[in-house]
Amino acid sequence: MSSSSFSARLLRWHRRHGRHDLPWQYTGDPYHVWLSEIMLQQTQVATVIPYYRRFVRRFPNVHALAAASLDEVLKLWAGLGYYARARHLHRCAQEIVNQHRGRWPRDLGTLRGLPGIGRSTAGAILALAHNFRHPILDGNVRRVLARYHAVRGYPGESGIEKKLWYLAEAHLSYRRIADYTQAIMDLGATVCTRRRPDCPHCPLRTDCRANLAGNPEAYPTPRPKHRLPVKSTRFLILRDTRNRVWLQRRPARGIWGGLWSFPELAGQENEIRWCREHLGLETKPLGTLPSFRHSFTHFHLDIHPECRRVTRRTRVMAPSEGIWYNNNDELPVGVATPVRRLLAVL
Repeated sequence: MSSSSFSARLLRWHRRHGRHDLPWQYTGDPYHVWLSEIMLQQTQVATVIPYYRRFVRRFPNVHALAAASLDEVLKLWAGLGYYARARHLHRCAQEIVNQHRGRWPRDLGTLRGLPGIGRSTAGAILALAHNFRHPILDGNVRRVLARYHAVRGYPGESGIEKKLWYLAEAHLSYRRIADYTQAIMDLGATVCTRRRPDCPHCPLRTDCRANLAGNPEAYPTPRPKHRLPVKSTRFLILRDTRNRVWLQRRPARGIWGGLWSFPELAGQENEIRWCREHLGLETKPLGTLPSFRHSFTHFHLDIHPECRRVTRRTRVMAPSEGIWYNNNDELPVGVATPVRRLLAVL
């Protein structure tokens, strides 16, 4: 199949079967395209839509997002995961406002220099918002191209990724760029799915090498398997005499960076001494909650919650150190999923 036939078939299919009701479509606004593209990284559309709508209601434009505090951004992001995306989102909005006077760059190189924006995201902004001819290579597009050309090898390897970028550019339409970009993403999301692809209804089925070989699920080659390491940590749940719990901000780098959490203790660190030295609190045990596992892409984390009652304060705690949170109130800050889970138990 020629490249023009590839794109023509996709465009015809998309007109009848593509998704045309996504809330960020047809806005012509790079802000909305960018926001949706960042949220959609490693996250399903159905999960993203309510987050996207809440974000747009609170931050209708890049100026509003740039002016917000990181705490407010992380609070709205909480539960969506991969929190570095939210931090980059905030920094990127500030750079757009401070360095580009609120105007989105229209060239690939400048866009790629902004926090959190890689080649595919930059291409999507230019293609979907401006109809500029730039390819994208998100997970859906990788899968379509790897199957159509029977590309063997894990796409995370640089050589395989380079080949897929070449194919993405070779098939790129010369007309209706925004529609074509949405079409190839939609095909991967709704027909050329990871499991049980609907090959009989695919517009590319007659020339797709994986379909002709009868093994579409063999592509793309999965990530090489290895056993994930298991790490362990202790969450210290401190209650004061008013039954409030203590939350403090996590470091900017690392897991849940910038979010708020219970104090975290490593190994056999003594909780009595830690509370006394770091918070100026005397405490007594209140028991433990059941341990549970939270899994990340690269490791499992076993969390052991320990509850303690504050019996005396030996110093005044600065607001920057943390907050005492009444569990009946609305959360004023962003917390990670395991913390939200424990607050619900409490």
